[in-house]
Amino acid sequence: MAGTFVYNGIINVYKEAGFTSHDVVARLRGICKQKKIGHTGTLDPDAVGVLPVCFGSGTKLCDMLTDWDKEYIAVLKLGITTDTQDLSGRVLSEADPKQIKALTEETVEQAAMGFKGEYGQIPPMYSALKVNGKKLYELARAGKEVERQPRLVQIKEIEILKMTLPEVTFRVVCSKGTYIRTLCHDIGAVLGCGGAMQSLVRSRVGVFGIEEALTLHRIEVLRDEGKLLDAMIAPDAVFDHCKAFTVTPEGQRMAENGNRLDSGLLTDKTPLCDQEQVRIYDETGRFYGIYRYQEEVRDFKPVKMFL
Repeated sequence: MAGTFVYNGIINVYKEAGFTSHDVVARLRGICKQKKIGHTGTLDPDAVGVLPVCFGSGTKLCDMLTDWDKEYIAVLKLGITTDTQDLSGRVLSEADPKQIKALTEETVEQAAMGFKGEYGQIPPMYSALKVNGKKLYELARAGKEVERQPRLVQIKEIEILKMTLPEVTFRVVCSKGTYIRTLCHDIGAVLGCGGAMQSLVRSRVGVFGIEEALTLHRIEVLRDEGKLLDAMIAPDAVFDHCKAFTVTPEGQRMAENGNRLDSGLLTDKTPLCDQEQVRIYDETGRFYGIYRYQEEVRDFKPVKMFL
């Protein structure tokens, strides 16, 4: 089967420390003997946790999954700042121990909660974002610092899980593009003592939780046992929240070519809201893709096809 069989779907991978997201994809290409594999958003090498990886036709999901909210468990260390905003970097400043001792749990929690909602986050220099065609981390390694524009991010939930100052463990649910190490840095800045991220676990990406995530070793074992398909999540499972519709035989021909579908080409007559997304299948249960209902013209426009 190896080399000829093509896997299509998503595997919820547990990324271990020391691996880049690119490393994980490279390893999986070797394990599965398949080139068409992509990840759904980078996770720092020192960070661990959920990294959904898409295979075959599932790679069409990559950009959609990148937009999903993410949940993290982070440990913030107060009283220190570094050039990378985490403890792997070069120390820039250290607060007086008396300053840390003067902090109260209430003050720290208030500072953290102040970031709930939208805020303009300045991306760190050690990041893959590009300025004038150059990646920021390349400039940072060359000893250069450039001005970065704040980017609007959303902290949807923030909860203190444990506090043994100067360490603060918190859970955060945030929008795409949020840097948790920058959030740690910014909380430290508000408190006036500085802060850096000590550790990071990504506990959820959309519907993918850390409890079901598989290590690369476990994926390799499943491959050897011929059970890798059992770990593969079908692309349509990601859209369980969308209503399912079936096309008529005539509609099937239209869907196979990625065309719009008139309401009359569907066997279901369930009422829908304007712009509501639905899953489209044929009568055999084959998944075609995600369509959006256009109330004004009473038809369905393709959003993403998975044939």
